[in-house]
Amino acid sequence: MSDYNPSVLRGLLALTTRELKKWAKEPIILLMAVLQPVIWMGLLGKAMNLNAIFSINSLNNVNVPDIKIPEYGIIVPGSLLKQKLLEVFESIGANVMQTVFGVTDYFSYMSVGMISMIVMFTTMFSGMSMVWDRRLGFLDKVLSTPVPRSAIIFSKVLNAALRSMFQATIILALAVVFGLKISPKFSPLNLMGIYAAIFLLSVGLSSLFLALALRSTRHEMQMAVVNMINMPLMFASNIFFPTSMMPEWLQAIANVNPVSYLTDAIRQLTILPLNTSALVMDFIYLGAFAVTLSAIGITLSWRYLTK
Repeated sequence: MSDYNPSVLRGLLALTTRELKKWAKEPIILLMAVLQPVIWMGLLGKAMNLNAIFSINSLNNVNVPDIKIPEYGIIVPGSLLKQKLLEVFESIGANVMQTVFGVTDYFSYMSVGMISMIVMFTTMFSGMSMVWDRRLGFLDKVLSTPVPRSAIIFSKVLNAALRSMFQATIILALAVVFGLKISPKFSPLNLMGIYAAIFLLSVGLSSLFLALALRSTRHEMQMAVVNMINMPLMFASNIFFPTSMMPEWLQAIANVNPVSYLTDAIRQLTILPLNTSALVMDFIYLGAFAVTLSAIGITLSWRYLTK
């Protein structure tokens, strides 16, 4: 028998190419993946037009009576008072939006969060892919070859990361078309930073979902586990709302949620004035999350990834 032992890199390249070819053959999956955040942007981002609360139109039907000051014989017309109040109200509204969200329109705030959401939903399919490979018998065939098990794991991690970056590019472009206000200082370097942050979270989350799918043979079970994890990750983060405005117990969860760090990093690089120390902290956290989860995934694969 030959002592042929393919390197990790060669096995990784072959398996990743297979995963990407499978994805390319199913354009409907890409369409569905992109449609979901687009629907969120269209329905939630545009429907929750928080700026309208502070607009002049919201107070048009409010009647302000004339104010009489008998001591001085002065009557201040209600229409004049209303006009001044509307101007003050609108000015306060812009300041409130800027203070709470960091930008003056909610759509820009939440549409950037959609990039984090698409990363979460793309990485969850890495575990599902493992389950299907096991059920179809492909995993048994790969395990019968000298391909290192770490290459099997990393091929699915790399596939999820590349897909996430590609889909995030589409979502970011669509968000700009729909009204996302990009910072004037945005540059290709910022885009590279976004890709780096997406890659780190994709590695961490994919490793987590793969670790949970190592022994699973039923996709129903994997879907139940993924939904149980994804929903809390999404709503206990800053995707839709600033964590500083949440109750204290929820802030504690959001502050350890890696999705919050990805979303903050992307906002720093797209719509907010760059806070270098906060951005560095985001990348340190995402890097530690990726290294820790991928190490756990590889360790578990050596123990539990069997035929």
